[in-house]
Amino acid sequence: MADANIVAGLTGAAALFGIYADLAYNTYSATNSSPQTTELFAGDRAGTLWKYVRLGGWQVFGLGLAGALLARNWWPLIGVAVVAVIMHAMYTHALAAGQARTAEGEETA
Repeated sequence: MADANIVAGLTGAAALFGIYADLAYNTYSATNSSPQTTELFAGDRAGTLWKYVRLGGWQVFGLGLAGALLARNWWPLIGVAVVAVIMHAMYTHALAAGQARTAEGEETA
């Protein structure tokens, strides 16, 4: 019977992780332009674009924390944290690439 409890626990952990990771991706999608758009407009809109990346990050952290408290489980917070790290890395890269292109004199959009 212990094996069934382990499987049930892992299944629940996977479900919480996946649900909150998806919630985080949806939150970033709702609050931000795409990383591609960030790269295209990094020259003249970098501050505004990055402001919404930060706001999205705070929202997903809040949702993950609420989920972790309600579920009494760390997996919701881990799910949103993984997505937040990935999204911040993508937006950081997009911003740097767009600013480098603008600095080289290449047109944006």
